[in-house]
Amino acid sequence: MGRGRVQLKRIENKINRQVTFSKRRAGLLKKAHEISVLCDAEVALIVFSHKGKLFEYATDSCMEKILERYERYSYAERQLVASELDTQGNWVVEYNRLKAKIELLERNHRHYMGEELDTMSTKELHNLEQQLDSALKNVRSRRNQLMQESISTLQRKEKAIQEQNNVLAKQVDQGEGEGEGGGRGRTSTSAAASAAGILDTPKPACSKPFTFPSPAARTTTTLPKRWVSFNHFAQTCYSSYQLNDLDHRILFGYAVGLVTMKIITTTIIRVRKAGRAGMTLTSLWNPFTPATLAALLPEN
Repeated sequence: MGRGRVQLKRIENKINRQVTFSKRRAGLLKKAHEISVLCDAEVALIVFSHKGKLFEYATDSCMEKILERYERYSYAERQLVASELDTQGNWVVEYNRLKAKIELLERNHRHYMGEELDTMSTKELHNLEQQLDSALKNVRSRRNQLMQESISTLQRKEKAIQEQNNVLAKQVDQGEGEGEGGGRGRTSTSAAASAAGILDTPKPACSKPFTFPSPAARTTTTLPKRWVSFNHFAQTCYSSYQLNDLDHRILFGYAVGLVTMKIITTTIIRVRKAGRAGMTLTSLWNPFTPATLAALLPEN
């Protein structure tokens, strides 16, 4: 039969208790030596019997060194545990402080928004008003500063654009001056070449001169002075310059344009006057008869 399990309880018989202590002590010391050799561990074993007798075991190091090492480790462990406890306590305190600060900020924000003012006293309302006035002044100051900076930036841009426009205007003036100088140079060169006989003077393309109708050949209707002056100017131009057919057409078109503009202007003036005097529109066209228009145009 196998051995049964020994019940762990105090042995009442002193002799048996002493025998068991001796056997177990020898086995414990043997196990301590084995673990120190096999695992290269420092082992210190202290045993007191029920009579107070000391039994100890230590590895190669002496018992005092092992005990000192144990004390240092125990002290460091206790300090670490204490610091952890202090840290946890500090965390709790910091959490409560931050929570109270957040609640205060939220309450102030509601007050700034005009909420929950019923619970505030007169002094608190006065302080709140001063804070709002100070904040409003800061906002206005910052706004004015930004506006001044924007205005300064726009003024600098305007000045730069103005300077650029001045430079471009000077360049345009210089270009026009160079063009006029070149034109004068070309004109003087052409005149000198003509005087030397290098360039041939172009002859008029029209062999038959153009004749303007004389005032006697027209109808007796009196022409405006402006038209007579233009007729005289055209005849003078033709007599001074031998005009060709193209010049005749251009001059004739210019004359027709002047006549048309004069008719339109006179018609507008007469219509306005007729509106004031109550005249009919039919009477306004009497001065512009076909005979008058025929007299204004040159003969074929």
